[in-house]
Amino acid sequence: EYDLDFVINGRAKHLYSIYRKMIRRNRPFEEIYDLFAVRVILNTEDKNDCYTTLGVVNQFYMPIPDRFKDYISIPKSNNYQSIHTTVVGPDGRLVEVQIRTMQMHEVAEKGVAAHWRYKENMTATDKDLENWVNWIREIFESATKDEARKELLESFKLNLYQYEIYVFTPKGELRRLPANSTPVDFAFDIHSKVGFHCIGAKVNDKIVPLDTTLHSGDQVDIITSKNQHPNKNWMKFLTTHKAKTAVRKWINKEEEEIVEAGKRLWEKKTKKMKLSFSENDINKLIAKLKFDNSRHFYKSIAQGKININEILTATITQEEKAQAPELKFEKFTDIARGQRGSVIVDGDNKGILYSYPKCCNPIPGDPIIGFITIGEGIKIHKKTCTNLLNLSKEDSTKLVPVQWPASEDSLFVAGLTVKGEDTPGILNDISHTIVTYQNTNIKSINISTNASTFEGSVTVYVHNLEHLSRIVERLKKLKGVYSVERFEQS
Repeated sequence: EYDLDFVINGRAKHLYSIYRKMIRRNRPFEEIYDLFAVRVILNTEDKNDCYTTLGVVNQFYMPIPDRFKDYISIPKSNNYQSIHTTVVGPDGRLVEVQIRTMQMHEVAEKGVAAHWRYKENMTATDKDLENWVNWIREIFESATKDEARKELLESFKLNLYQYEIYVFTPKGELRRLPANSTPVDFAFDIHSKVGFHCIGAKVNDKIVPLDTTLHSGDQVDIITSKNQHPNKNWMKFLTTHKAKTAVRKWINKEEEEIVEAGKRLWEKKTKKMKLSFSENDINKLIAKLKFDNSRHFYKSIAQGKININEILTATITQEEKAQAPELKFEKFTDIARGQRGSVIVDGDNKGILYSYPKCCNPIPGDPIIGFITIGEGIKIHKKTCTNLLNLSKEDSTKLVPVQWPASEDSLFVAGLTVKGEDTPGILNDISHTIVTYQNTNIKSINISTNASTFEGSVTVYVHNLEHLSRIVERLKKLKGVYSVERFEQS
């Protein structure tokens, strides 16, 4: 009646295939019913015959509605095409039915090489083949020379074989991604610039965290900011090779720039003090200071974790180092306290090494006090810091009075918790309010929603307490914002 030329193959599913289905559906063996599959291979070039065959099958056997997949209209990334459906067969047993043309079957069995058998008569499949080859080329070309071969292979296998999801842009454009992809993976799939500046996302018109897992049918809208840059934490939840490679390259480039900046600062200081260090001298110094390597050393200099003046003063000449007495803790304490009984935190006071711990993140304007840590110099804490209170109980003799300098041009990290009503555009409003005040830079921003409300954590770079207070005042004036509070850890 339908004049279809076809071959039918039947097969029992392999144990491994059944096992993977059990894992995927989170069901025991007793609840996996479709253990037998039938494959209908049509000797035709017209894919419409596949749909005709599907109609014939559905006339004789009842289909299971939620077990239908059309990989002909929407092929997989590896160009696999076929119709999959599950029907109720004889004796009430579920049977999986696969319907495809001979060309589709050869591509499924032999891969992209099968296309060349049809080279002379290629039509619509030309574009599919081109897309597939470009996709493969992109994976390998984006790989860095330092990327381990095994890591590249695993990433390639993940993107090639893993189950796919189908998501949409706000304009309705279809995008295919591996299962477990996140809004950041989606952003990089759109364009690398969108990924680099991705600061938030809306999924089905709801603001979601960047590590949210996407599902088929989701509509994803990426929110960007020119002040946003990739975060190392993104690597923990990225799925696609394209996103992972792009973020890894950016992190490596940023680290390289920090290392070079530290090296330039070291060379500038040594030149100013008319000192010369051979490569061997530097290696000895690095070993003595217990750094992993020169990159670690220069990076710490650039980040202000070590005081160059203190190091150079202590290493002016080999003779002076040999004659210099060991710096006892009591002597270090006396120097740290100074003649005026306080340490001016300006980065160059008597060569004292100091740092700001992340437990309280003090900023100029906060009441502060120092705590001497052997080998790490002075840690500057807020006087209300819980961690400081615990340390002082153990040894209060290590407490050192400190004070902020009259002026401070450095930037400090401060954290804010923002709560309010989940309204359209609230994330844009928050970021815009912050960056438009004295060009304040945002370090990170994370928003989570619950019903009609949201709660977000924002970390920003500020000069002092007044700078932070102004930002808080501006945020509180936003429509829909209930509260803005400072939090210490970041």
